Amino acid sequence: MDLKKKYGLIGFPLHNSFSVNFFTQKFSQAGAAHTYQNYPLANLDQLTSFLKNPENLSGFNVTKPYKEKVIPYLQSLSTEAQACGAVNCVVVSKNGDLIGHNTDIFGFKSSLLAFIGSNQNMRALVIGNGGASKAVCYVLQQLHIPFIVAARNGKGDYLLTEIDREMLQAHKLIIQTTPVGMFPNQLEELPFSLEGIGKEHFCYDLIYLPEETSFLKKAKQKGSKTINGLKMLHAQAEEAYNIWMKSKT
Repeated sequence: MDLKKKYGLIGFPLHNSFSVNFFTQKFSQAGAAHTYQNYPLANLDQLTSFLKNPENLSGFNVTKPYKEKVIPYLQSLSTEAQACGAVNCVVVSKNGDLIGHNTDIFGFKSSLLAFIGSNQNMRALVIGNGGASKAVCYVLQQLHIPFIVAARNGKGDYLLTEIDREMLQAHKLIIQTTPVGMFPNQLEELPFSLEGIGKEHFCYDLIYLPEETSFLKKAKQKGSKTINGLKMLHAQAEEAYNIWMKSKT
């Protein structure tokens, strides 16, 4: 049997996290005594302190707001993590080096292809430009799906408030990567009208709690096909588990 190892999740806040139950069950099913716990880090100082001595962890997941901020503290990155500029899974080597991976890429790609099938000849609108958005954009580039990014901070191609009917009509794949509408703020809505969305659209919201955000509800009412982030969540977690179990460093 494997020696007992520690794993965890860093980010803030972590009240929506499913990771503890998921990985605890995975370890139990494998007959391993490994443990997994949450590490809510409210600010960058806490992140810095944690990464200087990650409590003897063998690996950890990274969620918002640290998928990009964690990178300067890592000793190396996988090819995909380096390419998209975001990390959500870290392996701690035997000598203490922190090795960053991005399993959001695997999770999003597998769930997206199952969702859209052969309907890949369309343009995509990506809402948000955080760490999750970077994994999404990387996958779209791999699939040769042209896309634009709209964000509230002006760091995308457009502002969210610039999204209009014509833009929505021109982009049949809409991918929502921001926390807008996530529990406990389910009533929060995106700052643009969904006029222009119809039955030819595919609307993907990476949020999984609640199961259906206001964005997805309204898109479904207009005839759009919809999906939440639950399949992506499980796929990326499975990939992180596989990375940790295969790691011999």
